[in-house]
Amino acid sequence: MEPQNAMNYVLLANMYTSRGKWEDVARARKLMREAEVKKEAGCSWVTMKDGVHVFVVGDKSHPEKDLVYEKLKELNQKMRDDGYVPQTKYALYYLDQENKSYHSERIAVAFVLTQNSRLPIMIMKNLRLCVDCHSAFKFI
Repeated sequence: MEPQNAMNYVLLANMYTSRGKWEDVARARKLMREAEVKKEAGCSWVTMKDGVHVFVVGDKSHPEKDLVYEKLKELNQKMRDDGYVPQTKYALYYLDQENKSYHSERIAVAFVLTQNSRLPIMIMKNLRLCVDCHSAFKFI
């Protein structure tokens, strides 16, 4: 039903993922590509004095990306040193452990922390926050 609705493919892939059926996940994603449908990308944004900064998962397009990723690496190490354990049980797709830390909201937080701002931090998202990022923010 509704072969042009991306959410149907995403839900199917997520159901397979929850059972660890990675070959079926790959098949569902392939069907989605063949149908030429696109899902909405998850993104996070923060408003600073100079405007709005938008980030997507694994984003490398920001002009200050080197500084941001260095801060993200520093945050990840500090969290691990303080006892942070990644919450990967509910991940709905396979990623190696390093890439799980590059969700858009973590990139946005790392960016804000490089700005020497004294203002409260408010990160906005267009999708839900994953369990792992929620746990990580408690450490941050």
